[in-house]
Amino acid sequence: VQLQASGGGLVQAGGSLRLSCAASGRTFSSIAIGWFRQAPGKERDIVAAISSSNRGGNTFHADSVKGRFTISRDNAKNTVYLQMNSLKPEDTAVYYCAAYVGDGWGTFPYQYDYWGQGTQVTVSS
Repeated sequence: VQLQASGGGLVQAGGSLRLSCAASGRTFSSIAIGWFRQAPGKERDIVAAISSSNRGGNTFHADSVKGRFTISRDNAKNTVYLQMNSLKPEDTAVYYCAAYVGDGWGTFPYQYDYWGQGTQVTVSS
């Protein structure tokens, strides 16, 4: 599976961005996708995940982003989106998408098999 993340940028606090993760190389509907983020000097943490369409396309959002971020998938475009609203300076990080081959999704990086390159999100105060 090859993953390509895009959509990062610089935004003011309270603004919005939409990240995209385009996948290729495997039947897209059969894989789960997670979004992680890593700030300088910190660990890589789960932000959101969506199960494969075969498993219902169920979603998970970390408490820190619940109500502000929304993960979704478009199987026709082989793409998963992360809509980020009401951004805060503490959301500043490099955001990564990753593919999980299995039931449900994983919440830890080691559970994911394939990774895209990161995209930088910077939120100014």
